[in-house]
Amino acid sequence: MRFVPLIVARPEVQMAIDEAVMRARIEGKVPDTVRLYAFSPSSVTIGRFQSVFHDVNLEEAKKLRIPVVRRITGGGSVFHDEFGEITYSVVIGEDFHPALRKVETSYRYLAGPIVDALKELGLDAAFSGLNDITANGKKISGSAQTRRKGVILQHGTFMCSTRVEVLGKVLKASKEKLRDKGVSSIWERVTTLEREGIKLSRWEAYGLLKDSFFNAFPMEEGELTDYELELAEKLVEEKYGNPEWNEMR
Repeated sequence: MRFVPLIVARPEVQMAIDEAVMRARIEGKVPDTVRLYAFSPSSVTIGRFQSVFHDVNLEEAKKLRIPVVRRITGGGSVFHDEFGEITYSVVIGEDFHPALRKVETSYRYLAGPIVDALKELGLDAAFSGLNDITANGKKISGSAQTRRKGVILQHGTFMCSTRVEVLGKVLKASKEKLRDKGVSSIWERVTTLEREGIKLSRWEAYGLLKDSFFNAFPMEEGELTDYELELAEKLVEEKYGNPEWNEMR
């Protein structure tokens, strides 16, 4: 497998790279790939089938200069804090491991390094539901996934010091959804490393996650190919930087 070192970029670029890596893997041009990245500026990504108008407070996002980009993966809306969150991404063939054949077991297999990293910090980390990870009972990471032609793309969050107050302003969490989770506010449902008493810099968190993924998968450090970079640039122009895609629902 290939590990691509930290990339810091705008949301349309990050989403384009993820899709470009997946396409290149489907075409047999690159190996299974793990990468870690961060968004700059702080951003919101929404699931493939979500309504941006229903799930995001667009007026607040505009006021805070937070761009909103649609993913090709499912799942809900996510706030990616420029100063307090790292995203992981895995592009991998379904035949890599038996756990990848089923959706539920694949989420847990691919996000296992996140749980391991949290436990390394001394937190009570566990999987919750299909695609969430909790620390001391509160959500600290969520993942989303898509599958094409035998290849999986899964990416998800690792919240170090995400500003939960900003998250609460730009994402619309319905009262019904919170009630289903047994809480009355986003503060009761979500946590970060900092809220659990652990302060890590971006590079410390990156190093922790990198070590955890290297412990879980046989990898060598590498770079994105020219093919992936050119395809990503095209996807930014035609898709992820285009309101027709981002505001299609």
